[in-house]
Amino acid sequence: MANPKEKTPMCLVNELARFNRIQPQYKLLNERGPAHAKMFTVQLTLGEQTWEAEGSSIKKAQHAAASKALNETTLPKPTPRPPKNNVNNNPGRHWPGSLGEGLQWKAGYRIANAKLSALQRVRHLRQCVTPGYHCPVPKIFYVQLTVGNSEFFGEGKTRQAARHNAAMKALQALQNEPIPEKLPQNGETGKESEEDKDANKSEISVVFEIALKRNIPVSFEVIKESGPPHMKSFVTRVTVGEFTAEGEGNSKKLSKKRAAMAVLQELKKLPPLPVIEKPKLYFKKRPKTILKTGPEYGQGMNPISRLAQIQQAKKEKEPEYVLLSERGMPRRREFVMQVKVGNEITTGTGPNKKIAKRNAAEAMLLQLGYKASTPLPDQPEKVRTN
Repeated sequence: MANPKEKTPMCLVNELARFNRIQPQYKLLNERGPAHAKMFTVQLTLGEQTWEAEGSSIKKAQHAAASKALNETTLPKPTPRPPKNNVNNNPGRHWPGSLGEGLQWKAGYRIANAKLSALQRVRHLRQCVTPGYHCPVPKIFYVQLTVGNSEFFGEGKTRQAARHNAAMKALQALQNEPIPEKLPQNGETGKESEEDKDANKSEISVVFEIALKRNIPVSFEVIKESGPPHMKSFVTRVTVGEFTAEGEGNSKKLSKKRAAMAVLQELKKLPPLPVIEKPKLYFKKRPKTILKTGPEYGQGMNPISRLAQIQQAKKEKEPEYVLLSERGMPRRREFVMQVKVGNEITTGTGPNKKIAKRNAAEAMLLQLGYKASTPLPDQPEKVRTN
């Protein structure tokens, strides 16, 4: 049985690809033989190098191609990690004589085993105190933090605690120092700022942004789709004005991304666009309309609207209307409305709330010194027919 902790060839190929910042691509080339004895041919592509291998299943063929690539590749390989030392840092965690408790339970020796286990634990604790016996010592981590030309050292029981300790020492030493101003260097600000902005964007977004700035049409099109349903391969073509590029991948998204990466290499060779300074826009301020509220202002208006406009022109609080009472028979009702403007209060009555409110506003206008409103032409009353 293979060691489960041992890495497979495909895992090692993935580590090699990550180390060289490339993407491994497996492609099914051929499938032959009867249904009970199939043989598959798989192609592995790493950068510009390709390998082919066969196997009785697609997974075995992929592993065989990966093994072949690991033996024949010329790409730089990552340094192997040292194996972890399986040292028992806590020997008191596993007590001797406790492995056969299940068997002794069945045999009826549970009590004897408990006494034996207790004695062995006491002996083990005595050994920890005995001179010459090595007890585990807790680990202490040390971290070095560099800020400019200053170095700070931190320690702690964990790496995180050591980092926090070093950071606290740096803050205490640097909190009273002024923050230095970073002056931009000539000729580097424009390019660096654009590169920093593009670093957080996908290749497809950068292509569309460049095309929009240069007023160039952009189109992505899947031109080829091959392979079985469980192992598809797509080829996407991107056209940006006069530039065309293709990308291949095991998904439409990946092939589109690779096509955008290929066409970006051509778009970056274009000359930079001239910088056009935007003209400053000057907005003409509108003069404030000063409303003259003389005694004859708005005589032909509704008293309610007239009173509200006068208060707005004075930049004072709007009138407040309150219904004081409602009296009379059901068909001969009389409403009393009160209006308050500042410290002035007047009332008005009417057969409905609307007329009572209007009469109260008219009384307020007269009390404030304005001329009476011109009465509106009477509307003919509707005759009810039984």
